[in-house]
Amino acid sequence: MTAPPWRAALVAVTSCLVGVIALAGCSRGPADEIDYAVDGPLVTYNVNTVVGAASAGPQAFARVLTGFDYHGPEGQVVGDHDFGTIAVVGRAPLVLDYQISDAAVYSDGKPVTCDDMVLAWAAQSGRFPGFDAASRAGYGDIASVDCAPGQKKARVSFAQDRGFVDFGQLFAATAMMPSHVIADELGAGDAAVTTALQAGDLPTIARIAQLWNTTWDLAPNVDLKHFPSSGPYKLDSVRGDGGVVLVANDRWWGAKPVTAKIVVWPRSADVQDRVRAGTYDVVDISAGSSGPLTLPDGYTRSDSPSAGVEQLIFAPSGPLLNPAARRAVALCTPRDLIAQNVGVPIANGRLNATVEDSITAAESAAEGGQFSTSNPAAARDAIGAKPLTVRVGYQSPNARLAATVGAIAKACQPAGITVQDVATEQTGPQALRDNQIDALLASTGGAAGSGSSGSSAMDAYDLFSGNGNNLSGYANEEIDGVIGALAVTSDPKELARLLGEGAPVLWGDMPTLPLYRQQRTLITSTKMSAVSSNPTRWGAGWNMDRWTLAR
Repeated sequence: MTAPPWRAALVAVTSCLVGVIALAGCSRGPADEIDYAVDGPLVTYNVNTVVGAASAGPQAFARVLTGFDYHGPEGQVVGDHDFGTIAVVGRAPLVLDYQISDAAVYSDGKPVTCDDMVLAWAAQSGRFPGFDAASRAGYGDIASVDCAPGQKKARVSFAQDRGFVDFGQLFAATAMMPSHVIADELGAGDAAVTTALQAGDLPTIARIAQLWNTTWDLAPNVDLKHFPSSGPYKLDSVRGDGGVVLVANDRWWGAKPVTAKIVVWPRSADVQDRVRAGTYDVVDISAGSSGPLTLPDGYTRSDSPSAGVEQLIFAPSGPLLNPAARRAVALCTPRDLIAQNVGVPIANGRLNATVEDSITAAESAAEGGQFSTSNPAAARDAIGAKPLTVRVGYQSPNARLAATVGAIAKACQPAGITVQDVATEQTGPQALRDNQIDALLASTGGAAGSGSSGSSAMDAYDLFSGNGNNLSGYANEEIDGVIGALAVTSDPKELARLLGEGAPVLWGDMPTLPLYRQQRTLITSTKMSAVSSNPTRWGAGWNMDRWTLAR
C-alpha cells in the first residue's frame, strides 16, 4: 500500500532534523575554495626573473613549483622529502648529491629530472648571457652540475673555497622551472636544454634564455601546456581581473591538498571592502599598505616583521647618479620619523637584515647617526645649494609608502630638494631600469612584499656588481669581495668584521637608503586553520596545501 503524502513529507522533515542534529557533532568537511589576497602583482610563473622575484608570485606558487627545500613559518629552510633529498659528499670543495624522488612527475605527465636543475643553475649562475635572473647568489659559486639528461640524480660541485653556507636555499621551492617546456618550444627532445648548455651552444642558449625570460608570463587565456606543476596545486586559469586560480594537482605524489581550489588575488585598493564583505579568507600584505583596516567579526589579525628592508633604491642614471646627490637625499630624509610612524626601529642593514645584534652593530656604527634625522642644511651643502628634483615611485595604492614619500618631501623642501610622488599601479623594478623614476621605494630586490630570501648572505647580492636585482647598478670591487666572503662564512666574528669593513663604503656611496624592516599583516577568517605568517618572499603561501576553511 502506498504511504499517504503527509507521511512522506514527515519522513523528509525528520531526516533533515536528524541531519542538522548530526552536523552539530561532526563536520561536513572543509570548504572547496579559499580566496587568498597578496600584496603585489601576479605577472609571471617564473619568480626567478627580476620582475618575478619582486612580484607576489612566490606567495602564490610556493606549493605549485616545489623543490628540495621550502621556507617554514620563521623563514627557516625545511627539507621537502616528497621532492627529494640532498647529501653532502664533500666539504673542501663542497660537493652535494641531489636525488629527485622516483615518483616526482609534472602535472602534464613528464618526469621531474635533473635537467630542471641544470636550467635553474644556468639561468641563475651568471655564466650564460641573456637570462634576466634576479640573483646569482649561490648559483654563481657552482662549478658544475653533473646530470645525465632525463635522470633523477645530479652531483653539484662548488668552486674551491666557495662552499656556499646557505646551500639549502638553492634548487628550492619556485627555483626550478620545467625545462621540457622550453625544449618543446625549441622543437627538440626533452634533453635539448641540457645538451645545449653542456655543449656551450651559444645560439641555442640565447634562445633558451629568451624563452626562460618570457614563456611563463601570466595573462588571461594563457596556454596551460606551458605551465605544468610539480606541487600539490597546479595553475587552472588567470582571470581577467588578475586573480590566479589554483586547483589540486591530480598527479601530485605526496599528501593531497586539503582544499580543492585556491584563488590568489593581487593586492588592490579595495582590501578593506573585500574583507568587510567576507570575500577574502586570507590576506597577506605589508602592514599599513591598505591604510587602517577595520576588521569585522569573524576575522583575526597578526602583525610581524619580515626579513625584507623597506628602502629607497636610487636609479643608476639621472639626477641621483652622483653619490653627493644621493647623500643629500639621505641627509634630509627623516628616517627616525618614518620608522616611528611604523612603530619599529630604524634599519641600517644593507648586508645583514637580521634583528640588531653584535653582528649587525657594525652597520649602525658606520652610520653614526649621520643619516638618522633630517638635516636639510647638511643636505643643501652636499649639493652646493643647487636645486634638485627627485621622482620617487612605488607600487600604488599604498597608504604607508605614500605617507613616507610625503614625509620625505616635507623634510627635504628646505634643502632645495623637490620630492615628487610618481607612484603607479605598475611601478616596480622595471620603472627604475627604464629611468621613469629616480628612486624606488620598496623592499629587498624592489619587491612590494618582503622580497627577502630569508638569507642575509643571499639578500646582500642586490648590491653585487651585475646582479639582476642590483637595481641601483652599483659596482664596487671592495663590496663585491665583502658580499662574496659573507656567502661562505659562518663564523660570527668574521661576519661582524666583514660588515664593519663594508658599511662605511656603502654609507659613503649610498646606492640605497635603508629605512626599516618591512612589517607584515596577516588577516584570516576565524574559520581558517593552519595559516601562519612567513618573513620571506614566499609569505603565508608556504603551506597553502594544508589550509582549511570550515564551512
